[in-house]
Amino acid sequence: MSDPGNNAGGADRSLGQLVAAATAEMSALVHDEIALAKAEVRQDVKRGVIGSVAFIIAGVLVLFAIPVLSFAAAYGIHNLGLGLAWSFLIVGSAFVILGLLLALFAVAKFKKVKPPQKSIASAKQTAAVLQGVKPHPRHEVATGTSRPAAVGSTLADRAMEKAPVQDRASAVARSST
Repeated sequence: MSDPGNNAGGADRSLGQLVAAATAEMSALVHDEIALAKAEVRQDVKRGVIGSVAFIIAGVLVLFAIPVLSFAAAYGIHNLGLGLAWSFLIVGSAFVILGLLLALFAVAKFKKVKPPQKSIASAKQTAAVLQGVKPHPRHEVATGTSRPAAVGSTLADRAMEKAPVQDRASAVARSST
């Protein structure tokens, strides 16, 4: 923005030049804001990727640790005086039992999943209300005739009103592009 105390150049500039300068400065401001937003998003994405990679590596390390800990548990049970085969059978059975318990927990949670009943009820209520609504009565216009222009309508509206009825849809499509 320009310095408000510096009026020497302001008196010589026309209104058009002032508007052009304000528009250029506003455009530059918007471009700078967009660049700042892109930089912030880029930095956040970079942090998210680094965090995700660290989490994946941690998961892989834990996955690799499971067999090692399983062997440690089996040999620990073997050191208590039980045979090695029985020790591995106990550890393997513990994993199977843990897996079955987690599967039962998952099935119980899946059974509690229900459709969004409130949303369905709201949609049915809206549909019931809309079925009872009658369309607003409109004046019948014969094909090829035009309607009188409304007071205060825009130039595009006047052009559409002067066009034949069959061309109105294409006129609306052209004016909206």
